[in-house]
Amino acid sequence: MLQALSRIGRRRVLQACTAVAVVLGLLLWWLLPLGQPAPTGTLTFSTGVPSGVYQRYGERLKGDLARDLPRVSIELQTSEGSQQNIARVATGRADFTIATTDALATYLRSGKPGADRLRGCVRLYDDYIQLVVPRASKVRKVSDLRGKRVGVGQRGSGVRLVADRLLTAAGLDPAKDVTPVSSGIDTMPKQLEHDRLDAFFWSGGLPTSAVQELSDRFAIRLVPLEAALVRELQAAGGSARYYRSAMMPADAYHNANQDQAVPTVAVANVLVTTERSDPAMTEAFTRTVIDSRDRIGREVHAAQLVDLRTAIYTDPLPLHEGASRYYRSVKP
Repeated sequence: MLQALSRIGRRRVLQACTAVAVVLGLLLWWLLPLGQPAPTGTLTFSTGVPSGVYQRYGERLKGDLARDLPRVSIELQTSEGSQQNIARVATGRADFTIATTDALATYLRSGKPGADRLRGCVRLYDDYIQLVVPRASKVRKVSDLRGKRVGVGQRGSGVRLVADRLLTAAGLDPAKDVTPVSSGIDTMPKQLEHDRLDAFFWSGGLPTSAVQELSDRFAIRLVPLEAALVRELQAAGGSARYYRSAMMPADAYHNANQDQAVPTVAVANVLVTTERSDPAMTEAFTRTVIDSRDRIGREVHAAQLVDLRTAIYTDPLPLHEGASRYYRSVKP
């Protein structure tokens, strides 16, 4: 009798242990990506000019990536902007980058090296085109820039692309009717402040710290880019279809336009990689971008505008397999 009870007791203990093992196994299966080793290696992220939004965003994202991908070494590369960023990723000199949709569409249409390999991961925030002049300037519209010294961004930047198009839409020859100055946002504010420029174009998230800091120490004004000009810009077709009319909020730069909203042009940014990127790495990178939005957004305001509901729309690029895997995993 006692032996029978003992056998029954041992059987129950064994059954209980088995049940616990099954539960733990299921829990581990749920929590850990079994069969998908954690990404390893080196990841190169091409950003932008110092003090620009791409660079500031990249610096903060690097910390979150290091936490989420502890076996991956992350290297940031500064750049002139979107056009150089795209070329780097397309030709294998960088793994991930940020670029504007107009620059991406232009690269694709040109059939440059690696264009067919480009893939999107996340639609990020919008860039706003900012035409900055001294407050006392007589420039009230783009056509008033005739004969002026104008900062148009570096050759590899998205700023250069849209500045040339805006000047053309306003009836000006970018090479002849203005004196174009090839500079980035890291140098143009000081050039304007010290009368070495009459105006400069910038394309970036709001607020851009370099413009904000300039407005705090020097009287500036943002020139309106009216809807009629945007329609003329869009009439060129092709990659110009990615431009849209927008308003810079009144509080974007408190000291620039006496808290008045300013009509302008907006264009979306996309996180870019290539089809060759490891799907597990790309899935993890995409997850970190979405999960870090609020934390980074406290320091880089544009990051607050990353939205899971629209992140999947990476036109003109097809979505990368790893990014698609992430969006399926969080689908309600």
